Amino acid sequence: MEPKRELSSVDLAALATELSRYEGAKLDKAYLYDEDLLRLKLRDFDRGRIELLIEVGENKQAHVADPSRVPDAPGRPPEFAMMLRGRIESADLVSVEQYEFDRILVFEFERPDQNTTLVVELFGDGNVAVLDETGEVVRSLETVRLKSRTVAPGSQYEFPQSRLNPLEVDYDTLEARMEQSDTDVVRTVATQLNLGGFWGEELCTRAGVEKTMDIADAGEDEYRAIHRELMELAEALRSGQFDPRVYVELDEDGDDDADRPLTERGRVVDVSPVALEERSDLPSRAFDSFNPALEEYFYRLKEQAQREEEGGGRERPDFEAEIEKEKRIIEQQEGAIEGFEEEAEEFRRKAEICYARYDLIDEVLSTIQDARDANTPWADIQETLEEGAEQGIPAAEAVVDVDGAEGTVTVDVDDERITLDATTGVEKNADRLYQEAKRVEGKKEGAREAIEDTRERLEAVKQRREEWEAEPEPEPDETSEEREETDWLSRESIPVRQPEHWYEEFRWFHTSDGYLVIGGRNADQNEALVKKYLDKHDRFFHTQAHGGPVTILKASGPSEPSSAVDWPESSLEEAAQFAVAYSSVWKDGRGAGDAYMVEPDQVSKTPESGEYLEKGGFAIRGDREYFRDVACRVAVGITCDDETRVIGGPPSAIEPDAATTITLEPGKFAQNDAAVKCYREFKSRFTDESFVRKVASADKIQEFLPPGGSDLLDA
Repeated sequence: MEPKRELSSVDLAALATELSRYEGAKLDKAYLYDEDLLRLKLRDFDRGRIELLIEVGENKQAHVADPSRVPDAPGRPPEFAMMLRGRIESADLVSVEQYEFDRILVFEFERPDQNTTLVVELFGDGNVAVLDETGEVVRSLETVRLKSRTVAPGSQYEFPQSRLNPLEVDYDTLEARMEQSDTDVVRTVATQLNLGGFWGEELCTRAGVEKTMDIADAGEDEYRAIHRELMELAEALRSGQFDPRVYVELDEDGDDDADRPLTERGRVVDVSPVALEERSDLPSRAFDSFNPALEEYFYRLKEQAQREEEGGGRERPDFEAEIEKEKRIIEQQEGAIEGFEEEAEEFRRKAEICYARYDLIDEVLSTIQDARDANTPWADIQETLEEGAEQGIPAAEAVVDVDGAEGTVTVDVDDERITLDATTGVEKNADRLYQEAKRVEGKKEGAREAIEDTRERLEAVKQRREEWEAEPEPEPDETSEEREETDWLSRESIPVRQPEHWYEEFRWFHTSDGYLVIGGRNADQNEALVKKYLDKHDRFFHTQAHGGPVTILKASGPSEPSSAVDWPESSLEEAAQFAVAYSSVWKDGRGAGDAYMVEPDQVSKTPESGEYLEKGGFAIRGDREYFRDVACRVAVGITCDDETRVIGGPPSAIEPDAATTITLEPGKFAQNDAAVKCYREFKSRFTDESFVRKVASADKIQEFLPPGGSDLLDA
């Protein structure tokens, strides 16, 4: 059985109930790891330190974690984390809620100077959006632009299309929804009640209803049994009376080692806030509350992935999880189409009522328009209509609300509430409602097209599974040459290997001959490079133009013995190109520039008599070796063989070492926009998109881009 990697709507309902107990805690710090793991460190008066982990990548989880299981803080916080700290450090957590019955958690933070909303989307590709007091997106991990919704900085945040909340459905509504279906009972429960495949099966099993029963053969007995179990589940989720379980598939010797916790004796496969009938054949470990169950489950799940990765051999991609994901998307899309049909029908019904009750509605609109022509305030109009309703005037009785700010009136006619533009007549209001119906119908067509795309992806995953299973296992003595020819872009899963190096705080690259080149990012680093890292056998590079990084071609590492080097011409040219590309030459939009090279003893921090050296400046004495008209181009790429990381620098040095690269030249896109474009292009090239998110986020790419505008040449 493939382990569960995403929390369900039922899980989030239980989680929101438990997390609400932490309301009142104060946020200390926010951290972001690998673009998909957010850590919020809070303090609570009664509970002390609270570590909240939220992951929106391959695994989609949220829970409070034991501090001993929290990853160490990353060395350099990315821009998203810095922005989040600026908005919510020292803020109070005032509420945690699940949005409707969707896989969305909403965290509200308050601070005297500003309030912030954190929206965590644990569906699809996953996302975290930071909203201001008006609901405008300040920043989001992912930008979303779909026909149905937009999540982008500067825009109003849009939640997904509202759907039925099964935890609040009454029996009559449930019966009506079930009767609309033409399939079997379990699929009807899954789609019509917005519960999804697994909980559709679980609810049928609990209710004692045959899953494969045709809906035409089901009746009140089955519907009432399902509704009863649904209400019991809803009450448990609201009250917090849980029976949390982690379900395990035991190893062969798992039963013989009872001294160890159950979750250490096999593979964890599921976690739930309540005991599951559908998992009754599996052993489970019980917990006092849901948060520790979630923590244990995802902690063990990560351990399992690491063991499988270290086990060697041909790693099987998780085809089943991909297939289930695409099936869930199809279910959601089919449900969205049903919702669009209902919404369009509602608009048409309201338009038809406008004509069927023309006289009544016309009287309401005419009354308001006459009053406005006489400069009667909206509040007085509302009061007059209320008095008319008390006197039994039909038109006044129909009015529910008058909104002067919007210029609308809401009427209740034939058991239908209709909001009308009070400044126009019946015909224009009816026409507007018909147009709204057409607009929603258009969304339905878009959803149908999206379903076809999803079905194609589903078939593609199945095809890849067949091809993988038909492919023979590689021989154990696979040669290094064969390993070098690995098609990393097509790999379903790429293990992350990212050791730390002393030079990563600077700009850096390795030449095509293997020599390290380092450069300063600012005046402080320029100063440090000359004082601490410039050794006697190194070479010093700088641009002829003012405003460039100190660039050092290293003969050896800081702690290595140094000896003279017969420098290859290719390494010298690449170091010169590096110095030019990351200087003001690029920022000025020029296509080429000049650089020079000197030996370390020609570089001095002592100015000439009567002169002054500003911070990061230096004096050069003696002859210089010039490199003329050096092309202003850099490449960024992703390495996958020995290490997995972003690299950047002269194209001739980067392209041989990277699995794929993008070349840039001075252009129109700001540095951060160019980084985002590179990130999206890399995601489109790799089959394993989660790998790109982990090792090559936009923030990491931006570290290798020159200051100023850029154009992408091969994307």
